[in-house]
Amino acid sequence: MSSRAGTSNPEYVNARVRSRRSSLFEEDDYRKLVRMSPAEIARFMEESPAYEEEINALGSRFSGVDLIEYALNASLAEDFEDILRWAEGELYGHVARYLRKFDAWNVKTVLRGIYSDTEREAVADDLIRAGEFDDRLLDRLLDAGTVEEAVEVLSSTVFGDALADALDDYESEGVLVPLENAVDRAYYDLLRTDDLSGEALSEYREFLEAEIDFRNAINALRLARSGADLDPSEYYIEGGVLFSAGELQQLASNTDELIDRVRESRYGDRLSDALAELEGAESLIAFEHALEAALLEYADSLGLIHPLSVTPVVSYVLAKEREVDNIRAIARGKEAGLDPEEIESELVII
Repeated sequence: MSSRAGTSNPEYVNARVRSRRSSLFEEDDYRKLVRMSPAEIARFMEESPAYEEEINALGSRFSGVDLIEYALNASLAEDFEDILRWAEGELYGHVARYLRKFDAWNVKTVLRGIYSDTEREAVADDLIRAGEFDDRLLDRLLDAGTVEEAVEVLSSTVFGDALADALDDYESEGVLVPLENAVDRAYYDLLRTDDLSGEALSEYREFLEAEIDFRNAINALRLARSGADLDPSEYYIEGGVLFSAGELQQLASNTDELIDRVRESRYGDRLSDALAELEGAESLIAFEHALEAALLEYADSLGLIHPLSVTPVVSYVLAKEREVDNIRAIARGKEAGLDPEEIESELVII
């Protein structure tokens, strides 16, 4: 899935992606959804071209939140399969590697499920089958009874060596941060930016550097709040431009200074609104949501600078991912009996 013959075709792919992007839900749609029941949400989705086929195909077997979740995952996977089918040459390679983020997501989801003793079915429902891992590997991963068994299942994958190296820290500290960070580092190593040259790829390189910078910030904050005796600099992901490993260690315990660093950086001018949200974040989850919104906004701005590059495709991947996360959060919130205001606080909207 890392190469494909042909000449790179960003103009064609980005035209198709723009069409898909225009059908994504907007803020007004979310305001309607948070006041609907799960059955009403499913009907609303059925009226959208993005979900009509999935809702109709799954509606005879599932209902309520289950129908919504299965339709979301099916739509996400189909969308990204379409993009790979459209893409050729160098563009295909970049998109295929970026989509391995869902392999990383699935690995972390299974590890968290084992750690929290979550039922297999519930963990399986959270998997996003849009990377390179096939169903057979994912089923073996879901069957793992311990974290150590899961790491063994992954031994021959791109995450294997990094996870094996992090296992001692996990076992000594009893927190997942070392393993989750190992997955992130292995993934971003696949996306090395040193071969991204030329005007069209310079914007994509800048986006990847931003994503790594933001991931480093989130990981450092998680580590600082985990209570584990672990040095944030040892879990630094190479490839960003905003922090050195040593600086990240100092900033992990001071959110205000971290935000100031982002504001004074090359991201500051484009992210003024998002940074205001960051300053108002009252929890780590809210801070992560604000960073996710900031990254999406940044990707959009870079895509406008050079529309014939991979960046608009990646920006769509992020936007579609956020939409699926938002609709899932609404459906689960309704199922849990949360009021609309509580649910809205869980959404990432730009």
